[in-house]
Amino acid sequence: MRGSFFVRSVFTYAMPPPSRSNTPAHARHAKLTEGPILPSLVTLAVPLVVANVLQAAYQLIDAFWVGRLGGNAVAAVSVSFPVMFLCISLGLGFAIAGSTLIAQYFGAKDHANVDHVASQTILLIALISVFLGIVGYILSPLFLNALGVAPDVYGGALSFMRVSFIGLIFNFVFFMFQSVLRGVGEVKIPVYIVLGTVILNFVLDPLFIFGWGPIPASGVAGAAIATVGTQSIAAIIGIFILVGGKYSVRLHWRDLTPDWVYIKRAFRLGFPASIEGSARALGLIAMTFLITSFGTVSMAAYGVGSNILQVVMIPAIGLSMAIATLVGQNIGARNMERAAKIARLGSIVGFVALEAFGIIVFFTAPFIVRFFVPSDEHVIEAGAIFLRIIAFSWGFIGVQFCLTAVFRASGNMVMTMMLTLISQWVLQFPLAYILSKHTSMGIDGIWWSIPIANTLMGIIVVLIYMKGDWKKKRLIESPQETKLAAETYQGIVVDEPTRA
Repeated sequence: MRGSFFVRSVFTYAMPPPSRSNTPAHARHAKLTEGPILPSLVTLAVPLVVANVLQAAYQLIDAFWVGRLGGNAVAAVSVSFPVMFLCISLGLGFAIAGSTLIAQYFGAKDHANVDHVASQTILLIALISVFLGIVGYILSPLFLNALGVAPDVYGGALSFMRVSFIGLIFNFVFFMFQSVLRGVGEVKIPVYIVLGTVILNFVLDPLFIFGWGPIPASGVAGAAIATVGTQSIAAIIGIFILVGGKYSVRLHWRDLTPDWVYIKRAFRLGFPASIEGSARALGLIAMTFLITSFGTVSMAAYGVGSNILQVVMIPAIGLSMAIATLVGQNIGARNMERAAKIARLGSIVGFVALEAFGIIVFFTAPFIVRFFVPSDEHVIEAGAIFLRIIAFSWGFIGVQFCLTAVFRASGNMVMTMMLTLISQWVLQFPLAYILSKHTSMGIDGIWWSIPIANTLMGIIVVLIYMKGDWKKKRLIESPQETKLAAETYQGIVVDEPTRA
């Protein structure tokens, strides 16, 4: 492996060695680019929703046990989330670029490049996560001071944040493992892994938070310790599965030598996605900064409400992931009309499902908040108000998730980046600041900025989709060109090959 990159010829670069992926597995997933759309969407979406439910269970379990420590502890976890989200977003843009390429290559039946892109992206993500983890650990106090965190919240937030940064690499690697398998249509295996680790997390959380026997009580930091431990197990299992190559994609040691041509391409695609995620994360930080100025009760209410919102978003996230995989594979196979049908059906389902969830939450808000913070009536009241204000706009969030997944799957990373910048920095944050600081609405002004921005952005995204420019974007060559490149690599054609 050492130095092999420097002695590769351009000829070898252009087409990585043929994959040894399991051919029957590829045949099983041919149905994703043909046949009825709804069964394909359901086949992908249901396991993805289940996996996301289980992933959200990490945060819900943490919130459940941390809530037993009181409102200050809940606020400590809540104020840490936007900072963690920012650092994760900086790296995961490159994971999005990798998974988009994987889906298109898989749709084009270019399995060699599926393996190569998967290996290179995991290598890149691992290196980025180590760097961000070190920087985040060192700068955690600076982040919290900049947010103006109250003294009674600061200690718990700092310990929670630093432990989370230590385990950042495991979070990144497992996320990429899921993205790789999702790109080739394998969505069930991560469900089993996450299920096992969530059960383990439920057992470990109270042990590390409250202590037991030789295990000291670590308070808020204990929740982060338990989560990092279980995520490390999930990441290791994921890597072993990819090395084994049973599920349509295989990590090859030869592909783990840096391929600077691919890395440059990943940066071109991933940078806008990273800016998108970072803009969203910075928007959350700015909102958190505003909310902390209204006191710990408002921050705790926001934390509990955000946890509920994340649970409600799970169907939209799972559906958007399924749409991105289906659209990406169909674009790779040049089935543009089928890709458009997937987008339309998915966005309708997303709107109806999330609007239904919003109606349910509106009528049950106090009971939901009380589950997480059973003994703090002020937080329960404030959290219920927050949820009821934002609930009826959730259908528009579903539309946004589904249609931006279409843009992303086609390679329109710049478009999704611009939409996020408009949502966070042209609409939501300015509205939140003006309504909360320059009207009599106070904290309710921040809450109302969220549904207003979501509704407007849902309408904007639909109009952009209807314009149809996303259909003109494609990241890879045609299947015929892919075949020509493969023949070139095997010595059948002597001309310079098409760049992979």
